[in-house]
Amino acid sequence: MKIRIDWNYRTPKGTETLFRSEDMPPAQALLLAEDLERTGRTKLLSFTDSYDSTWTLKELKAYVKGIETEPHNITVFFDGGYDRETKESGLGCVIYYEQNGKAYRLRQNASASEIESNNEAEYAALYLGIQELELLDVHHLPVRFVGDSNVVINQMSGDWAVPEKELASWADRIDGKLKKLGIQPEYELVPRKQNAEADRLATQALNGIEITGTMELAADERK
Repeated sequence: MKIRIDWNYRTPKGTETLFRSEDMPPAQALLLAEDLERTGRTKLLSFTDSYDSTWTLKELKAYVKGIETEPHNITVFFDGGYDRETKESGLGCVIYYEQNGKAYRLRQNASASEIESNNEAEYAALYLGIQELELLDVHHLPVRFVGDSNVVINQMSGDWAVPEKELASWADRIDGKLKKLGIQPEYELVPRKQNAEADRLATQALNGIEITGTMELAADERK
């Protein structure tokens, strides 16, 4: 979830104007808002999230404190590959998240044999990512899902219809899991080169190489 700050600023001589910040993570918005308040010249401070819901400073403080010990600021990259000759599929997902003031990257891949197309493999990779979120005990949070599949991103965003029976079944399964976990999805389409990490994991799964693990990230490695 991203937060935007709106506030009125008043000079010592009484001139007022309205300022609006760029979107930022809730914890960053809270730090800036508290600093603005210390100036004593800020009035009508308010916050708006990605869903156009408004928050008070008190509500934002409670939210940030509540998620400190849980995974949050989550981005899931996913990719699926399909081999027409062997009819085998490789699935890959990379999850970036923060917890207890630290940033982490989780990588996971898997092979699959009961898939009939590359589009279906992409859906299965997205589902793999959601399963990993469930294992992390992620719930009732917004999550950004990033992939290079036009079909999956546009269909899950509701921009495209899902006429294929197999894909519709995956879409329903994914929506059901997200609803159960209380996750509010945000889907983002990126070029394949920006999804290289998940693509590599999917290829490794096709080649029989299993990858799984979580590592803490340095500041310059965070997404």
